[in-house]
Amino acid sequence: MAKSAAEKSGRGFSPPDPARVKAVLAALAGLYPKAECALDYRTSWELLVATILSAQCTDQRVNQVTPDLFAKYPTVADFAEADPGKLEEAVRPTGFFRNKAKSIKGAAQAIVEGHGGQVPGDLDALVKLPGVGRKTANVVLGNAFGVPGITVDTHVGRVCRRLEFTDQTDAVKAEFALMEIIPKKRWTSFSHQVITHGRQVCHSRGPDCPSCGLLKHCPFGQEHIADQD
Repeated sequence: MAKSAAEKSGRGFSPPDPARVKAVLAALAGLYPKAECALDYRTSWELLVATILSAQCTDQRVNQVTPDLFAKYPTVADFAEADPGKLEEAVRPTGFFRNKAKSIKGAAQAIVEGHGGQVPGDLDALVKLPGVGRKTANVVLGNAFGVPGITVDTHVGRVCRRLEFTDQTDAVKAEFALMEIIPKKRWTSFSHQVITHGRQVCHSRGPDCPSCGLLKHCPFGQEHIADQD
């Protein structure tokens, strides 16, 4: 994992200047005004399933699998009653198919039995479902229910450490740290914009710092370019 500028300099982490945070938010809004969830879905249940499938898998691959999956199992109840082996085969292309099938079937059963077949719209209830952590819950809440949430995936974690918005490598700790500095109304849009930036520019290896629209606000990027000179 690439070290942040703070780690490389040995100066330690300190909370970011609110003015710099505001500038980054403005820059992200300008760079990615239409950033949104890349998973295809029609309902909160379909988004929940797609998000579970997206673990260690590209959104593009998930979007190739879900049309046939949802045609085969049209309702939450259909998933709850699905034959485990057949469900595993249906989600096999997304990888880790046994665990994902188990989580999806378990979540469907819990929703049918405890929520009248409707995906709950609050975080506490969502994270009690099998296979659903805070990241998945925040994706569903932010996109299907309009409830603000910060989704800390690998892109958000990496970009925010490079921006020195947080020094946390644990996703949940990073989420709480970001909640302290990002306005609540921006939590969902911020997540989409940073994920897009991580995919397009701030790659794990070989980040395109010279053409980065956040460069003047990014300690990592400025030091990375200096190291290349």
